[in-house]
Amino acid sequence: MAKPRIVNQIRTLRFLAGEMTQAELGECVGVTRQTIAAIEQGKYSPTLETAFRIAQVFDKPLEDVFQWQQDET
Repeated sequence: MAKPRIVNQIRTLRFLAGEMTQAELGECVGVTRQTIAAIEQGKYSPTLETAFRIAQVFDKPLEDVFQWQQDET
């Protein structure tokens, strides 16, 4: 069975938000820059609370920031 993945649009949204840095976003949501980097790269899935906080920073619905993607294998 293929492993599902959560993909995100954080990098694009940061760019559109005046090239916000990972550190700035992390400060807004209460996590480290390293955590934001790991989430962006798909190496770490955020808690539900953190995911909602990230979406709130960009004033977007959760599903505009994070999407569930089933791997095709």
